[in-house]
Amino acid sequence: MDNKIRIMLVDDHAVVRSGLSAFLSVNPDLELVGEAENGEQAIVRANALKPDVILMDLMMPVMDGVAATMAIKKQNPGIQIIALTSFQEDELVQSALKAGAVGYLMKNVTARELAAAIKSARDGRMTLSPEAAQALVRASQQAQETEVLTERERDVLKLMVDGLNNAEIAERLVVSLSTVKYHISNILMKLGVDNRVAAVTMALQKKLV
Repeated sequence: MDNKIRIMLVDDHAVVRSGLSAFLSVNPDLELVGEAENGEQAIVRANALKPDVILMDLMMPVMDGVAATMAIKKQNPGIQIIALTSFQEDELVQSALKAGAVGYLMKNVTARELAAAIKSARDGRMTLSPEAAQALVRASQQAQETEVLTERERDVLKLMVDGLNNAEIAERLVVSLSTVKYHISNILMKLGVDNRVAAVTMALQKKLV
């Protein structure tokens, strides 16, 4: 019985597809069944070929890998997709995983690591590059920071970001000046900063409001 893992490559660079194809050809457990050079092609060919695992580039013309991953997973939930990219931006990692990717690897991954990730993906197990794992940790920390602020504290922080001073915030929220100062004190403490400029900077960088 042939237990080879059937793989499709999706990348807009022919040289990348060629390199991956050579890697697959020397691995007896893996079989290349198709290629695509953009997201639209990937959706059509995934429907036709029904590979076990797709190695998906994320930055491509016509349709990017995140949109293609979402569409393929919707139509073929059993196909496992590994994002294989040169980009490690936090938002891209989160978008790919939310779209349904079971792995996120950088293109400098070793052949042994890639083979292990493909086998894990076939079994539905996730594999993340260290960069992707760090991105998820940062996202989790950011969510926790947002959660510890009360709804009223977030209201105050948003007005701080908008540039209002304490008196203007008190007027806008119809509360006393001392109440505003109390909220700001709590915000600084929870965010681990010692002044309102630092709080506003963190709010903008981490999109807390």
